[in-house]
Amino acid sequence: MNIFQSIILGFIEGLTEFLPISSTGHLIVVSHWLGLEQTDSNKAFEVIIQLAAILAVVANYKERFSPKYVGLWTKVALSFVPVGIVGLLFHDQIKSLFSVPVVAIMFIVGGVIFLLLEKYIANKPPSVEDINQVSYKQSLIIGIAQVFALIPGTSRAGSTIVGALLVGLSRKASAEFSFLLALPVMVAASGLDLISHYNDFANESFLPLMAGFFVAFVTAYLVIKLFIRFLDNFTFVAFGWYRIVFGILLLLMY
Repeated sequence: MNIFQSIILGFIEGLTEFLPISSTGHLIVVSHWLGLEQTDSNKAFEVIIQLAAILAVVANYKERFSPKYVGLWTKVALSFVPVGIVGLLFHDQIKSLFSVPVVAIMFIVGGVIFLLLEKYIANKPPSVEDINQVSYKQSLIIGIAQVFALIPGTSRAGSTIVGALLVGLSRKASAEFSFLLALPVMVAASGLDLISHYNDFANESFLPLMAGFFVAFVTAYLVIKLFIRFLDNFTFVAFGWYRIVFGILLLLMY
């Protein structure tokens, strides 16, 4: 992988990781366009840029890392349990689902769900405006919804946001809870991949790794801030239509 390819993939990871449009799906497609095969070295690179995205969450929400928010993090941990169990038990089967057709279909399905959900909640005021008000029951339901994110193209952010909206969180609170829930999920997933592909880092050039890491971090950091501002005035309808159009284009191309 050269520097240009690493910068492009780093940008795609940072741009899509926290939006409800599937970072994994976009990375699969863009890697295909760049002529990059899913080699062990390239998978190791994806671990690096995912770690950059994790750090972007920490940088944006550093004030939440204090004893004052123990209750919030307990709920985040509870939300992680369902996907942690299913992901651990069916890791190999999940990996076998990774393909462009599966990604395309799940893009479309997710888009339709967002459009229907926006109609459903249009005239229903949210019961939770602040993530500190999320209950343990709501946290568990959000965690169960996140399990669907194990299907490539579904989107981890998308599935958690859908679950959060369904249990009464506001759009902004849904996105913020999704950001925090990304930490245990991505640390666990990246940790497993890091152990699996540890030796492959020796085969990678240091400069492309650092370039991809830096671009992913900066992009993710900015996207988190801009996404929250976006949700102050807009809904998820645009993301729903984007997913549908992108999914259809993928099916036509492949």
